[in-house]
Amino acid sequence: MNILLAMIPAFLWGTTYAVTKYATPDWPPVLLGAIRALPAGLLLLLIKPTWPKRNQWRGLILLALVNIALFFSFIFVMAINLPAAIAGVGMVSVPVVALLYAWLFKGQRPALLQSMCALTLVYLAWRLFDPQHVAVNMLGIAALIGALLTIVIGSTLVQKITTHIHWWTVLTWQLILGGGVLLIAAAVQAFYIEPQAYQVLAKAFTPSQWFVLFWLVVPNTALAYALYVWLLGRMTVVEFTFGTIANPIAGIICAVVLLGEQYQPWQYTLMALMIFFSVLPQLLKLTRHQRSAKIA
Repeated sequence: MNILLAMIPAFLWGTTYAVTKYATPDWPPVLLGAIRALPAGLLLLLIKPTWPKRNQWRGLILLALVNIALFFSFIFVMAINLPAAIAGVGMVSVPVVALLYAWLFKGQRPALLQSMCALTLVYLAWRLFDPQHVAVNMLGIAALIGALLTIVIGSTLVQKITTHIHWWTVLTWQLILGGGVLLIAAAVQAFYIEPQAYQVLAKAFTPSQWFVLFWLVVPNTALAYALYVWLLGRMTVVEFTFGTIANPIAGIICAVVLLGEQYQPWQYTLMALMIFFSVLPQLLKLTRHQRSAKIA
């Protein structure tokens, strides 16, 4: 049951790329990040008011910069500059970055199966992102790599900070602080750096744009992040990993339905294989754990 619940936030996050490109393709990524984060954080604060202690602000600010300000910026740069389905599937490469990070900075050598799956993911991604077959640009690819890095680093920071700060406080204030930073950055860009990028806001918003903004703030962020953090306290990371399968699936479905993106059968096969190999080590680990529990 918990694994099915874990699919809900993953599916909601997977819709980000397509709905952004569908309704707000010309909006600045920094502004989109601010719109997504700050109202969601304020909504959570309204639902359950919390206030960090004086010695907790430094950790929360660092977490907000990495986990929200940087990550949301990368996500929306991806959404605008990469095909939606490709962006969604590309995010399943997180295990590769996580293994490299653990090996280089923590001295944790990956197991043989993990290494083989990681290498397979790299090869499949290389084939899927081949410029001869898919229209991609280097800015989108750089944003994808940045998003993968911030996920791993941000997750490490969350694990450390939630040991001494309540998870609701962490969730609420990382969104508020990160959204505030993005709002300031958007204001600087609008007034001093690239004012022409914000001319799109002078037009009347369409119903689809209003709906997408609501979608990004409430279901996609406030609900999804609250459910994500709540579930992590009730299931293992390995179990939660299976729920993330819904993320690229949502990306592919929304890309086809909303944007009319079409791919060759071999490209869909590569996408499916990337999803499979991203969860294979966790699948085998969970299977062994269940067998051990039955024997015991």
